[in-house]
Amino acid sequence: MKSEPDVFGIEHLKTMPQKREHWDGVRNYQARNMMRDEMKKGDLVFFYHSNCPEPGIVGIMEVVKEGYPDHTAFDPNSKYYDPKSDPEDPRWFMVDVKYRRTLKRTISLQDLKQYTDELGDFALIRKGNRLSIMPVSKSQWDFILSLE
Repeated sequence: MKSEPDVFGIEHLKTMPQKREHWDGVRNYQARNMMRDEMKKGDLVFFYHSNCPEPGIVGIMEVVKEGYPDHTAFDPNSKYYDPKSDPEDPRWFMVDVKYRRTLKRTISLQDLKQYTDELGDFALIRKGNRLSIMPVSKSQWDFILSLE
């Protein structure tokens, strides 16, 4: 899951009450489907900083609440407001995540791009594929952590 560190970074999550926060504002259907249908309580998630001097994986979070309607879609004062989203038939979903730990070092996008053989079809290193939420296989997860 990625976010801009100046908007909501790993340090923000670390200082939240109970080190927990909802992951709102996702407005891409593929990413929404992953949160709504695939992310399960207890799943571990990489926290990726994007749109910064050194984009990369900076920490690990845990899913602590499975997909539920993203309330920001119903709030006309929210930057994530979607007038077509209906509380009776919500269009957008979110999950709650909890800070687990900060990595010993940032595993940068540049680092990851050096390991195309080991990472195979890892979505993050494919050209033109920069969803805010992407799947990571067990073997990819283990390899990435070995780079720490």
